[in-house]
Amino acid sequence: MTLVDTNILIDILSNDRIWRRWSVDMMERRSGLGALIITDVVYAELSPGFDTDNDLDAALAELGVVLQRIPAQALFLAGQVFARYRRGGGKASTVLADFFIGAHAQVGRLTLLTRDARRYRVYFPAVNLITSE
Repeated sequence: MTLVDTNILIDILSNDRIWRRWSVDMMERRSGLGALIITDVVYAELSPGFDTDNDLDAALAELGVVLQRIPAQALFLAGQVFARYRRGGGKASTVLADFFIGAHAQVGRLTLLTRDARRYRVYFPAVNLITSE
């Protein structure tokens, strides 16, 4: 299974002229290896681009992407990683979306498809990343 980050789906749904082709190609490759999933946070991050949840659900279905809820173990890990981030001087006052996504990938032993690997590499080095870098 592959966990798909928000930026990949935005590339496709917004028809991004620079990144759409790469993101589509990666999604097609990964779909041949197993399910493409998103987590609750990715769903929430995508929602401003749609009028209704049914519209978002239809777009995800068309892309062959399935919502998988964040397991409790991953939620706990996200909080622990956020505490480490704060101790290291991080300025955000709430748990960052990347921490939920990275924790879900780590706990589920999922490959993560993303174009923004910076935080994942620092806080979730065990997660297998597929990135444009």
